[in-house]
Amino acid sequence: MPERRGMPQSGKTWCLVMNPGSFWGQTIIAYGCGRPGERYNSTHVVARHTAHTAGIMVWGSITYASRSALTVVCGTLTGQRHVDDILRPHVGPFLNGLPGAIFQQDNARPHTARVVQDFLRHVQTLPWPACSPDLSPIEHVWDHQKRQMPLCHSVHDLEVDVQELWVHLPQYNIRRLINTMPDRVVSCIAAGGGPTRY
Repeated sequence: MPERRGMPQSGKTWCLVMNPGSFWGQTIIAYGCGRPGERYNSTHVVARHTAHTAGIMVWGSITYASRSALTVVCGTLTGQRHVDDILRPHVGPFLNGLPGAIFQQDNARPHTARVVQDFLRHVQTLPWPACSPDLSPIEHVWDHQKRQMPLCHSVHDLEVDVQELWVHLPQYNIRRLINTMPDRVVSCIAAGGGPTRY
C-alpha cells in the first residue's frame, strides 16, 4: 500500500488518525485493524476521548422485550463497586423479573473480579470470549447513543441527554440487534475471531 499522509504504516496493519474537532472534550478518531491494501472504511472508525475532560460512565441492560433503567456510574468502577452499585441494586431486581434469563457481560476487569464472580454464583451467566465486542448487541446500542448525542456543555447536561436518548431508544432497534446474534456468531467463527462487518 502506498504511503499516505496521515496513515502511518505498521507492517501488518494501518491506522488512520484524524482530529474532527470536539464532541465532549478533545476527541481523536482512530482505526487500527486494517490490512495492507484494504481500503479505509468509515464504518470501522471509533471515537475516543484523548484529553482529560469531564464525562460519564453509564450502565444499562437490554433484553428482547425491555431494558433496565440507565445508571450513571461515578468514579472508577472496581469489582466491589460493580457489586455494590450495579449488580446488587440493579441487576438482581432486573433479573428477578425475568424468569430463566441468562446474564451476559464482557470480560472487563471489574466484571471478572472474584467478588463479582462470588456474587453471580447463583445467577445463570453466559460465558463470554475475551475481546469480542463484535458479538455484543449492546455495544451497538452504545454506539448509536454516542452518535445521537448533542454537544453538551456540562456533566449535568450530558447525564440528562444520555438518559433521554436511552428512554427514547426504540425497542425495535434492540430486537433487531438481538436477532442478528446467530449471524454475528457465524461471522466471528468465519473470521477466525477477527473483525467482522458487525
